[in-house]
Amino acid sequence: MSENQNLLAEQRRALILDEVRRRGGVRVNELTRKLGVSDMTVRRDLDTLARQGVLEKVHGGAVPVAEASTHEPGFEAKSGLELSAKEDIARTAATLVAPGTAIALSGGTTTYALAHHLLDVPDLTVVTNSVRVADVFHSAQRSSGQRQGAATVVLTGGVRTPSDSLVGPVADQAIAALHFDVLFLGVHGISAEAGLSTPNLAEAETNRRLVQSARRVVVVADHTKWGTVGLSSFATLGQVDTLVTDAGLAGHARAEISEHLRGLLVAGTPGDGDPTDSTASTDGAEGTGGAEGTGAGEGRGAEGAVDAADG
Repeated sequence: MSENQNLLAEQRRALILDEVRRRGGVRVNELTRKLGVSDMTVRRDLDTLARQGVLEKVHGGAVPVAEASTHEPGFEAKSGLELSAKEDIARTAATLVAPGTAIALSGGTTTYALAHHLLDVPDLTVVTNSVRVADVFHSAQRSSGQRQGAATVVLTGGVRTPSDSLVGPVADQAIAALHFDVLFLGVHGISAEAGLSTPNLAEAETNRRLVQSARRVVVVADHTKWGTVGLSSFATLGQVDTLVTDAGLAGHARAEISEHLRGLLVAGTPGDGDPTDSTASTDGAEGTGGAEGTGAGEGRGAEGAVDAADG
């Protein structure tokens, strides 16, 4: 693929990882032909991905890492994966937030990316069990001073997990007493059978409380999360109003998801306009610009599913 020669290293590694996962293994010489780069470049990319723990190098190539359902990668390990996809998802999800509403952001690297896109949305109340997410807002206020319309952040407290989320009885009790318009939920895994899942039992219970306290539930998850199943399920797909994912999600997966979810937004989908535009369909049809929207279930479109200003 000659068009791949000028790919950024991050994009090239994402393609390599997708190929390894899709095929169950790949050889170095196959990747050099596919990407139009040297053996040395591919080997360096494989070294980087192996250090991140997302694949295993073998003689002449690489294979996927078989993760146990209890394996919980840390925040730093996850933060280097699927960066472009997470940015596309965050940009699209941010358009679903109305000024002056109460929202919740769970822990995770995708919600962390989303937080950066919400700094200029006025008069938000942000409930979060993520140390990283809270720090995004606090750091912005420290650097620019207390400005009118800055978000009010409620950090739940609790016991810190490897992904820098706060979970356990303290977090659960705090969340149970609150009510927010929209929950933006990062997940370890999502599937038709297991629903939303995590390898951490305490985090599963905290996520259940988040879902129960939200009027609308929006899952933000890149395509690699589809088909992944953690130790504990905490919500069914029927409890999700909208899934915001990226263009790497395969067509058959989109069709299966649409059978179970009220709304599906595919961020970063090239259209006639700006490919980074995040306009979504509101009638369950195909979106325009940077995000495709599909509706199922009750037939609510993406906007209707998550408009926090709608009484």
